Amino acid sequence: MNFKPIFYVNGILLLILSSAMLLPALVDLSGSSNDWRVFAGAQIITAFFGFALIFMNQQKKFHMTPKETFVMTALSWIIIAGFAALPFCFSEIHLSYSNAFFEAMSGITATGSTVITGLDHLPHGILFWRSLLHWLGGIGFLIVALAIFPMLQISGMQLFKTQSFEVAKVMPTAMQMAIYIVFIYVFLTVACVALLHTAGGLSLFDAVCHAMGAISTGGFSTSDESIGHFHSPSAEAILVVFMILGSLPFALYLRVAKGDVAALLKDSQVAAFLLIICALTALTVLWLTTTSQLTFFAAVRSALFMIVSFLTTTGYFAQDYGLWGHFAVGIAFLAVFLGACSGSAGGGIKTFRLQILSLMIQQQGRQLMLPNGLFQVHYNGKIIRPGVQAAVGGFLFVYFITWMVVSMLLQMFGMESMRAFTSALTALSNTAAAGSFEGLDPAPVWILTAAMLFGRLEFMTILVLLMPRFWRD
Repeated sequence: MNFKPIFYVNGILLLILSSAMLLPALVDLSGSSNDWRVFAGAQIITAFFGFALIFMNQQKKFHMTPKETFVMTALSWIIIAGFAALPFCFSEIHLSYSNAFFEAMSGITATGSTVITGLDHLPHGILFWRSLLHWLGGIGFLIVALAIFPMLQISGMQLFKTQSFEVAKVMPTAMQMAIYIVFIYVFLTVACVALLHTAGGLSLFDAVCHAMGAISTGGFSTSDESIGHFHSPSAEAILVVFMILGSLPFALYLRVAKGDVAALLKDSQVAAFLLIICALTALTVLWLTTTSQLTFFAAVRSALFMIVSFLTTTGYFAQDYGLWGHFAVGIAFLAVFLGACSGSAGGGIKTFRLQILSLMIQQQGRQLMLPNGLFQVHYNGKIIRPGVQAAVGGFLFVYFITWMVVSMLLQMFGMESMRAFTSALTALSNTAAAGSFEGLDPAPVWILTAAMLFGRLEFMTILVLLMPRFWRD
């Protein structure tokens, strides 16, 4: 296996990460905070290693096999998180490297779980850095790789096979896809910032941070109370819209950009996703009103925000949902399981897989009733090949087995059973857990960090690397 192109690409990514550290440094400088030195130091270290990787791994012609792409993908997330953790170690919060790595991995995987409390009093640079990691991790680093690979004469499309972006090829080249997706991503972010600031009543800084979290379906906030800190129904409504937009397949946005304006409306996954939002919201509203906890309109507002936040795996919260009773909490965790649309920045099982699973069950039912019949699974007007059906079944099996294993490992290191199950679920689904993981021992922190990476790469990329046969050839 040739590691030169792997390290070379990671060197470029580190230089980009180093450049990104300039932004939170400027945020601190604009607020007359000395914390800008934290990012200056981390930037120098990151840039040094980035240049070193590039310099030591130069070659005239690059070629990357699918196996090397798997290694590059997994290694890049680990390396980026490793250097993105430096500002957390150097800052006034003085996180241990275990906790800093957890925070950085939570950021770039757009999970949103945290080991930090007292967010309201942190330097703005650190708060901005957390949100920026979300934004870059949502699709940013993938798009950068898509743009870099053609320059190295490497197929950028093969990268989609190793990450959670099941995106159809709707552009002739990877470079064109990267340009269009970046434009859409930036446009949605800027629009969300503008609306949160003007109509939602948030300061420009808070608007920027929460917009980056919404579009990337992250969840890092600038307050321990998350969105509830602002007491703004308008801000909640705006975030509901943009959390949904960040959870839709980006391939459909590309089709809209090419002139197929009805692409979003015609897609069955989008229709099913919106239907799930409506159904779970209606159940929650029914529970809140029949138990006399909220009036109808207050219940609609609160339930819609909760369901969208959890279903999109963003993890913002406006109220303490635990006070609503076990049924409401159960619906929230069901939403975490189901997740967003395939090909988006969101996590979870994904609506596409749920649809395929439902169609497979229907096919098996018809086959039992008519044993001699020939039945095929159709999705969006196309026949779903047996290989795709097997992949869906395999993913679901691995998802639940990994959930059980992670939960048991957490309990082995002293975590209470229910918290272990919920923590493992939120990590694997890349959803922010309510509250902070502050005070956890290093072992559970590293277990949850690994679970976030597993979930972000949708398991198979990591599992392939763990197979001895992968390394034999």
